[in-house]
Amino acid sequence: MNGQLANLKTTIADPHQDHIIISERQGRSKFKAIDSPSGSLSPVAIDLAGVSKSYGGKVVVNDLSFTIAAGECFGLLGPNGAGKSTITRMILGMTSPSAGKITVLGAQEPGQVRLARAKIGIVSQFDNLDLEFTVRENLLVYGRYFRMSTREIEAVIPSLLEFARLESKANTRVADLSGGMKRRLTLARALINDPQLLILDEPTTGLDPHARHLIWERLRSLLARGKTILLTTHIMEEAERLCDRLCVLEAGQKIAEGRPHALIEEQIGCPVIEIYGGDPQELSLLIRPNARRLEISGETLFCYTPDPEQVRAQLRGYSGLRLLERPPNLEDVFLRLTGREMEK
Repeated sequence: MNGQLANLKTTIADPHQDHIIISERQGRSKFKAIDSPSGSLSPVAIDLAGVSKSYGGKVVVNDLSFTIAAGECFGLLGPNGAGKSTITRMILGMTSPSAGKITVLGAQEPGQVRLARAKIGIVSQFDNLDLEFTVRENLLVYGRYFRMSTREIEAVIPSLLEFARLESKANTRVADLSGGMKRRLTLARALINDPQLLILDEPTTGLDPHARHLIWERLRSLLARGKTILLTTHIMEEAERLCDRLCVLEAGQKIAEGRPHALIEEQIGCPVIEIYGGDPQELSLLIRPNARRLEISGETLFCYTPDPEQVRAQLRGYSGLRLLERPPNLEDVFLRLTGREMEK
């Protein structure tokens, strides 16, 4: 193992050069200042201004602008094909925008990409761990990419294992870990250089509910420590639980931006009744007078109403119906903005 580590080539800029410092976090809602490479003080971690990207004449990101403050969790929410992965690739300097400007941690991409990436932790959508190495060995190998000495890596491994709740698995081959454990290891590995910015691409896709909630709890602990997180997800509950603000995307365009609960109140603002088991078209005509808005998706009728009891009373004569009354959520926001449900 030591020979393998010694032969690794470092490909990422020295994370100990040109440090960008985030001030101590005082709370989730307060944005923090960072020192940019020029020495000026700025609260911005990521800034996109009029960014577009085309492949072979097809526009996949169209005139996108948003700003992420240091210390917040910002979500890119959208279905597959919405442009989320392309946006993160541009932010990381893996591909250049066709138009517009991107600034990351005070560095403009792609010219200063090596400087910025030394301060970024990345969790890709699919785990790329070495299955034949142990948990500890995976951390050792990854740390060398940041030009960390074996002593430096060994010093942080215990805290990373504790963070990932993998203390008892340090010498276990990755191939023998569960999916949730592998995901937690990938997240811990992204923290090995103590990054200021974390970019997480669909971090809980494919996990069972228990594993997903454990990842969410770990991410909240990082936010409490002042980390900045860019989260791409198609899981509405994930975005609603974690994000300070989010940008809703469809077909490469921003269709809404704001705080999750503000978007829900602005776009929906009343209880929702999901109605199953009848003809949606027929039922919509019956309850329309008491509905603020109606949406049909497949066999489900979504009724947005300030008076759920009145709607229930209207439907009592229909047998075989199933009604689910609930508060509005981001799924409803997406349905209203696009006319369709988020793809699972």
